[in-house]
Amino acid sequence: MSEHDKDVDAATGVETTGHEWDGIRELNNPLPRWWLYIFYITIVWAVVYWIFMPAWPALPGMGTNTPGIRNHSDRALVAESIDALRSARAENGAALIEASVEDILADQDLRQFAMAAGESAFGDNCATCHGAGGRGAPGYPTLADDVWLWGGGLDEIQHTITYGVRQENMESRFSMMPAFGRDQVLSAEEITNVAHYVRTLSGLEEPSDASIAGQEVFEWNCVACHGEAGTGDQFQGAPDLTDRDWLYGSDMATVQATIYNPRNSAMPAWGERLDETTVKALAVYVYALSGSEG
Repeated sequence: MSEHDKDVDAATGVETTGHEWDGIRELNNPLPRWWLYIFYITIVWAVVYWIFMPAWPALPGMGTNTPGIRNHSDRALVAESIDALRSARAENGAALIEASVEDILADQDLRQFAMAAGESAFGDNCATCHGAGGRGAPGYPTLADDVWLWGGGLDEIQHTITYGVRQENMESRFSMMPAFGRDQVLSAEEITNVAHYVRTLSGLEEPSDASIAGQEVFEWNCVACHGEAGTGDQFQGAPDLTDRDWLYGSDMATVQATIYNPRNSAMPAWGERLDETTVKALAVYVYALSGSEG
């Protein structure tokens, strides 16, 4: 287009491309030089990247993509990181299995490893019944106190987790309260009386004629497991009846129901499902929940 053929927009002073649609003319505004230079640099950078790094899908039979000169692979880096983590966990796990509670609490790294692994395993396997943080629920004991049926030491806790409660293996914790009502060992009146007596042991009721009558029933039928004073026996897994901790509830109806037909609930033998390191880590975590770690 010659100089005299150039069409200049009167409003902007910019020449047009000569194109016009419905009275709308296209102005000829070239891109800034700096923008063009950056654009060209990105093209060069893309070509260099294609050469050195994985970039293009490969042809059939040639793998998943072009590997590039550096042969870089995020998958390989992730696999290396996982292998390194597994190696570190195996080392810490071996140390954890052999360590006593004193060793674990004295070694900050080992303690942190055990607590982190135990908390994770607890959330995956135990929190459904025992609740987040081991706060418990009706029928599922709280683990965040110092009340234990079979003992709250690290070894006792680990044994319970490993072999479970009322399972078929020979090492399982096992206690079985008779069904005094269902099996007609006690009459309905005797069950009511002994329930009143049990509630007096923990201060939930004042002594009454019914509780006095229930004391005799208790002495004949319950002392062998719960003790003369009702303080329980950890060797047998018999609960203390003199405290305010109740697995199923302390109201009269619940106590009567427990005596009539005990629940005798069970817990899985986690040693059959989890590796030894995870079981030990769980034991450390539960031990800490009870406040015993201090």
